[in-house]
Amino acid sequence: MMNRRLDLSALVRLQRLRRHGVQGAAQQPHGDGRLTEVMGFGSNPGGLRMLAYVPKNLPKGAPLVVALHGCTQTAAAYDQGSGWSTMADQFGFALLLPEQRRANNPNLCFNWFEPGDIARDAGEALSIRQMVGHMLREHGLDASRVFVTGLSAGGAMTSVMLATYPEVFAGGAIVAGLPYGAGIGVAEALQAMARPADLPAAARGAAVRTAANHHGPWPRVAVWHGEADKTVHPDNASETLKQWLHLHGLEGAAPNVRRSGGGHAQRAWHGPDGVARVACHRIAGMAHGVPLRAGEGEGQCGVAGAYMLEVGVSSTHEILAFWGLETVRAGRRAEAIRSPGRAAVIDARAEEAHGEAPVAVARPVAPKPEAEAKPEAERIMPGGWPSFPVTDPGAVITRALQAAGLMGTDRG
Repeated sequence: MMNRRLDLSALVRLQRLRRHGVQGAAQQPHGDGRLTEVMGFGSNPGGLRMLAYVPKNLPKGAPLVVALHGCTQTAAAYDQGSGWSTMADQFGFALLLPEQRRANNPNLCFNWFEPGDIARDAGEALSIRQMVGHMLREHGLDASRVFVTGLSAGGAMTSVMLATYPEVFAGGAIVAGLPYGAGIGVAEALQAMARPADLPAAARGAAVRTAANHHGPWPRVAVWHGEADKTVHPDNASETLKQWLHLHGLEGAAPNVRRSGGGHAQRAWHGPDGVARVACHRIAGMAHGVPLRAGEGEGQCGVAGAYMLEVGVSSTHEILAFWGLETVRAGRRAEAIRSPGRAAVIDARAEEAHGEAPVAVARPVAPKPEAEAKPEAERIMPGGWPSFPVTDPGAVITRALQAAGLMGTDRG
C-alpha cells in the first residue's frame, strides 16, 4: 500500500520526469483537419504543441486570437466545437491553438496550478508566449491586437497568460475558469474548483500585479460561467471579476446590465472613456462548458457535444464583439473597443528572456494615474480538472495522483 501522505511536490516531480522524457513524434491533430502544426517556434520549456490556422489571403496587420482547450480535449476538437477557425475566416484574424501533451499532464490539462508553469518566462506560460511571438513575426500580425481565451483548465491558463504577459494581450475571455493564483499545487487547485476562497479584491489584484511587475493599462477581460457548473464552482467567476475590476480601478462602479433569452445575464463595467473594460456573463441552468448557438446561420457557429453546450448563446460571437473583432473583415477597426494607450514597440525583454530576436508587442503607454481602488462527484471531467470533495488533504493528493495516472489504485 502506498503512503497516502505524499508531499505535494511528488506530483510536480513525477510530472517533470514525464515532461523531460521522450516527447514522441509529431502527431496529427484530431478534428476537422483545418489546423497546421508548427515546429521550431522557440525553446518551448513547457513542452507544448503549437497548432495554428491562418485564413487564405489574410492581410498583414491582422489580429491574433489564442484559444486554449480544456482537459482531455485536443486543440482541433476544441476549435471544431467552439467554431474559432470558422470565425477566423469570417472576420479575418489568425488563430493559435496551443495543445498540451500527455507527457506533461496525462489528462491533457494545462498545468495552471503548477508554479513552474505559471510564472513569467517559465514553463508552459513561456511556451505560449513564444508561440505568440512566432505568429506575429511569421505572418506580420498586429501586435496591439492579440487576444486569448480558453475553457476550464484552458480558462485558468488564460488567466495565467493575462497575468504574466499583460503587455502582450489587448483582451481575454475566461470561460468556466479560475482567477490567477487561485491554487498552487493539487490540493489548493481542487479546493478552488470546489469553492474558491472569498478574498478581498485587492488581494486578488495583487496576485496579478506581482506576476509581471506591470502597472497598466490592463487587458480588457470577459468572464463566462454557467450557474449550474459542478466542475468549476461559479464563485470562481465572482473571484475573477474581483481581480480584474480591481486592476481596472472599477470596484464599486455600477455595471450596465443586459439580459437576453436563455437565462443569459451580462454585466459590463466601462472606463471613463465609455469603453467596456470588464464584462461578466452568467448563464442560468448551464453546466460546465462553452456556451454555444451551434450551426452555420447568422450568429451561429460550432458543434454541440461534450462540454460544448447548446444554450442559444454564442459565446464565440459575443467574445469577438467584446474585443471589437466582429468588424475587422469589413474594414471597420472599432477603435473604441481597443485598449486605450497601447502602442506596439520593441520588447527588449523578449530578446533577453527568450533567446530570440525582439518582436513587436503591445506595450502599454502609461496613462494618467488613477485613484487607488479601495481594498476590499465526478472523476475526470473533459474540459476540467478532476473534481473531488476536499476533506483530508492526503486523500485528495492520492486521488489526484491516481486520476492523473501517476500512481496505482490502492486495493489494500
